[in-house]
Amino acid sequence: MTTSKKKRMSMLDSLASAGAPSPTTATSMMTNNRALRSARDAVDSHRVWDLDPAEVLDDRLSDRLDPEDVADLRDAIEANGQTVPILVRRHPSEPDRYLLVYGRRRLEAIRTSEKVEKVRALVANLDDDAAVRAQISENMARRDLSYIEKSLFAQELIANGFGTQAQVAEVLTVTKSSISMALTIVEMVGSDLIRAIGPAHGIGRPRWDALGRAIEEAGLDREALIRAAEDVYTGAQVDLVVEGQVSDPTDLSVAAFEAVAKLVEKASKKRPPATPSRASKQQQILTFDGARGGSVKRSAKGLAITLEDGAFADWMMAEAQGLISELHTRWKERGED
Repeated sequence: MTTSKKKRMSMLDSLASAGAPSPTTATSMMTNNRALRSARDAVDSHRVWDLDPAEVLDDRLSDRLDPEDVADLRDAIEANGQTVPILVRRHPSEPDRYLLVYGRRRLEAIRTSEKVEKVRALVANLDDDAAVRAQISENMARRDLSYIEKSLFAQELIANGFGTQAQVAEVLTVTKSSISMALTIVEMVGSDLIRAIGPAHGIGRPRWDALGRAIEEAGLDREALIRAAEDVYTGAQVDLVVEGQVSDPTDLSVAAFEAVAKLVEKASKKRPPATPSRASKQQQILTFDGARGGSVKRSAKGLAITLEDGAFADWMMAEAQGLISELHTRWKERGED
């Protein structure tokens, strides 16, 4: 056996017997040696590591609006042990640190425990894109994210450069048109107001869409709406202190949505009806990338769309049937969700 091979085998033996991933020196050497990195990844993928929770960083995009209470989970782990490992990947620049892929509640439960010192983890060889996809797959498998949580998550993925609407749609296993509509709803309602309301399970796209449109049409102050949502949670805290009554967080977020919707409806009724000009009724200007690109005209005979961009107009002409069919399907779904 050659000297270099002996060194590599010795390093891997140390890695496998240490009970934790390699020390700084070994990791630094591996970073500069493809063969050692491959061997290290192979060792990582075939065992569950006991890591210091402080070494695991969580800088992922949040996909939930209400961090669930981890007290029950912490008690269960203290009593029975951590049965399901979290998933981490190695930090690209800090040898003794790891980045969380998924398992946030398990990690937080162990961080708050006085009895459990290590978190059981699988170490995966993932880049940024693959880590986000793994996080999405794990969360989508639970199927308990609400409509608005998925919408806000999609908006954050695109805003943080994960990919285009089409790429995000592919990862979330939805249509591109549903992503487009979700982004529109998030923009109309406002991310701060959405977070103040919470996940609101059971409130689907049509009601969020109607809420967003009503807010925009009435020109309402979102700060006042945020306070209305927060008042629901404050009232629940008062009930807990005064009467010992515990409220279901899911019910609270639905109640917060209803409180905001009621305030918006009340404000909309007080607002005098708009009196658009005859021209605005008949024509709407279309803009692309901040510049005028065409118009939509409504007349007694029907609807006419005019596009000024020759290349785009050619593409629209070729794709017209598919695009109109997709829009027609979306229009029908508005009353079904």
